[in-house]
Amino acid sequence: MTLDAKGVLTLIKEQNIQMVDMRFTDLPGTWQHFSLPARMLSANDFSEGLGFDGSSIRGFQVINESDMLVFPDPSTAFIDPMLKVPTLAMICDIRDPITGEPYSRDPRYIAHKAEAYVKESGIADTAYFGPEAEFFLFNDVRFDQNSHSGYYFLDSDEGIWNSGADRGGKNLAYRPRYKEGYFPCPPTDTLQDVRSQIVLNMMTVGIDVEIHHHEVATAGQCEIDMRFKPLVTMADQTILYKYIVKNTARELGYTATFMPKPLFGDNGSGMHTHQSLWKNGEPLFFDESKYALLSDMARYYIGGILAHAPALLAICAPTTNSYRRLVPGFEAPINLVYSQRNRSAAVRIPTYSSSPKARRIEFRAPDPTCNPYLAFSAMLMAGLDGIKKRIEPPPPLDMDIYELSLEEKANIKGTPGSLAEALDALAADHEFLMAGGVFTEDLISTYLDYKQGDTIQMALRPHPYEFFMYFDA
Repeated sequence: MTLDAKGVLTLIKEQNIQMVDMRFTDLPGTWQHFSLPARMLSANDFSEGLGFDGSSIRGFQVINESDMLVFPDPSTAFIDPMLKVPTLAMICDIRDPITGEPYSRDPRYIAHKAEAYVKESGIADTAYFGPEAEFFLFNDVRFDQNSHSGYYFLDSDEGIWNSGADRGGKNLAYRPRYKEGYFPCPPTDTLQDVRSQIVLNMMTVGIDVEIHHHEVATAGQCEIDMRFKPLVTMADQTILYKYIVKNTARELGYTATFMPKPLFGDNGSGMHTHQSLWKNGEPLFFDESKYALLSDMARYYIGGILAHAPALLAICAPTTNSYRRLVPGFEAPINLVYSQRNRSAAVRIPTYSSSPKARRIEFRAPDPTCNPYLAFSAMLMAGLDGIKKRIEPPPPLDMDIYELSLEEKANIKGTPGSLAEALDALAADHEFLMAGGVFTEDLISTYLDYKQGDTIQMALRPHPYEFFMYFDA
């Protein structure tokens, strides 16, 4: 049931809600919030907004222009299942208090503009997204970095490295071996009930969950898949998904991370993102006479994704750690080609169903550290650019790319090797994002400045493995 402002106020009374939480994302994509007693919320707050300090939010205002307003979206209201005090939360849009205009750096505003642009283009009226956000659950996480030391320590009861651990005579074995965590039943999969509880919490807030399972890596790698939704709705749900995963895990004695590559030598976590365009209730990516049942429109959409992939990854794989995942040998989608079944291709065409409604493309390079409002919007804009310009992707490649000769591999372009390379690509190639005013030069330059700070901070610090390689030089 979708609520309006009046419906929210009624729900607060009916459910004896004590607190109301206002939530929005900063530029990198982390939820921010503040709360007010439920009795303080009025109908005027939906039309006049509530103030906050925008200079304290990453990627937002400078200190001399700090005042901003949040406007709660009543259609996003949900009772938070993770809090003990009865709390109703709403996702907010951000506006400038002087002009009253939507804030140009509000990631959710970018997503709203992207949805509007689809309709204005005449190509389609709905863009559906279905991300597969993977994550790890650990039992112990410690890390530090200072002037004279730097380390991380991760542990999981499921980790195969604990097979020989002395547990007072209580080491019960049954652990996934490296790269063998995909689909084993309990007792090897120790996290069935944990994932099920996460799913139940998601369902209470209206997230349509399709499936959950253990993923390939040892040590608690998991996946929970949501049913596809329109762009803004799915971006909202992706942020909510991460919130529920982290808080349910903590409640049950685990800690969750969406870092793409926390473990050396095992599979990392991606966010394979399924996408399709529809118009007047009909799917536009299906053609039974073409390769993989893909229409020309779908093929051009893929062409746009692959042509702009290096720039896209600055937004869709936005951390230095993202490029520890995008390496050969771990089902990593590092090859800028498309395929029906090849999981090392950047774009895969799922073949589970021949239904026109199931015809979609899957961009496999993104990871769940991205801001979904920006990432989904950027992918959509790249695909639309491909359709408008009729960009042909490289021929589909269904063979095992790792078995190709060096000469054959030489013709296949790859994903960037680092965040710095991806940021350079975005700086050189972002005109497609600005079509229809969806992205702005200000947002892109602010984003580049912020993320370049990540690369600088990493470059300044010695890496622990450098001591292994160079201490005796």
